[in-house]
Amino acid sequence: MTYGIVTQQTRPSVRVAVAEPGAPVPRGWQTCRLSENISFTTAQLEAYCLASWRPVIFDALVLAAAVEYCDRVLRRPALGWGRNFDLRVPVHDIKLWNRPEVNGALHNALNFLTGDRWKVEFVSRKQPESAPKQGQFDLPRGKVSIIPFSDGMDSCAVADLEAHDLGDRLIRVRLGSKMKDRPDKRHPFTTVPYRVTIGQRNLDSSARSRGFKFAMVSGVAAFLMKAEGIVVPESGQGALGPGLVSVGHAYPDYRNHPLFTDRMATFLSALFDHPIRYRFPRLWQTKGQTLAAFGRIGRIDACLEARSCWQDSRQVSVDGHRRQCGVCAACMLRRLSVHAAGFTEKSETYVWENLSASTFEKGAAKSFDKVTPALREYAIAGVLHLDQLATLVSSPVHEPALLRLAFQLSQSQGIPQKEVGSRLSELLATHRREWESFLHSLGHHSFVRNWTSVLNEHAA
Repeated sequence: MTYGIVTQQTRPSVRVAVAEPGAPVPRGWQTCRLSENISFTTAQLEAYCLASWRPVIFDALVLAAAVEYCDRVLRRPALGWGRNFDLRVPVHDIKLWNRPEVNGALHNALNFLTGDRWKVEFVSRKQPESAPKQGQFDLPRGKVSIIPFSDGMDSCAVADLEAHDLGDRLIRVRLGSKMKDRPDKRHPFTTVPYRVTIGQRNLDSSARSRGFKFAMVSGVAAFLMKAEGIVVPESGQGALGPGLVSVGHAYPDYRNHPLFTDRMATFLSALFDHPIRYRFPRLWQTKGQTLAAFGRIGRIDACLEARSCWQDSRQVSVDGHRRQCGVCAACMLRRLSVHAAGFTEKSETYVWENLSASTFEKGAAKSFDKVTPALREYAIAGVLHLDQLATLVSSPVHEPALLRLAFQLSQSQGIPQKEVGSRLSELLATHRREWESFLHSLGHHSFVRNWTSVLNEHAA
């Protein structure tokens, strides 16, 4: 009897064929058409053309866009997690993409990241892509490093911390496609050079493929700049925490995890025949420690203006002004970290202005009238994530998982396992101290503090 069990055969499945303009698509395949579902603009693409045109760069970006398209058009099952994807992508050099060291590493990275089963097939292009005009940029001399850059707080803080030592040898790669993003004639990589349109409502919200997109875009930039490394700005809680603490039946979140970037480095190094390396300078520090370090060298006000919340304006607007929700996992980690670093934010930064309120509903701005069960679930999940992460360091139940992670990180980072175990324990202990201090600051009647008490009682 298989009731309640999702097997390979019963998993949601889709077959997607990326098609050149006007090209036919095999029967039974969903079409993802270049120039319609995946669109490039000449100006944006020129920001990625620093030397002679390399078609493999265009193919790599098309692949990243196609993976995003697949991720967005197929809903995850109600029971279980994984889906099956058959993806067909036209490329300029099919022999390169079918090399075992390239193809095998690609599947290893995708399957590990998303928890899905991917079967990517490459076919030869009918028409070569026209070479865009070579971009003219003021490029630094000597060895450079790449840092993926978004509107997030970690990006802002770590970019300035690294630039303090590297100066203009740190190249920022913009990870976004917002209306305000425009190609900069002086600097490359100022916007992701493509846009994905699915023509329907986004059917999956886990967005695990974003990790592939960001790693691919930064890897392409590192190849073009012949960079010595890619700086991953995530602090320890953001890089390791989502993989250690999963919610419900969800597959661990490895989007910013060294075990995923190791797999991407293997794939990209084989694809580009150039060594690609990802570096985590803040892996053993909490986000609060990172903010405190940034505050000693930079303008903390600029960092506090960064966004952490992923909710769109329709869900988190107050009196016509977009805010951050203040209660999802990303916002809760932000508020915890700002408190740990010794800084303060204006209450109107968030929809949930007052975490000391006695109930969830009372914590929201008075004029906010969209308190929904979904927002409450997001808030509970955010609190649960941080609270569970705080219990790991003293829990015998989780000791085997931490030992396994220490071994894996030892192999990944080239650090003795004993030292990794010590650093990991200190990271988790620091998170626990920061979390307990944050909860204490909210007062005894806080709905957040009361939720943790109820969660701990259920766990016991």
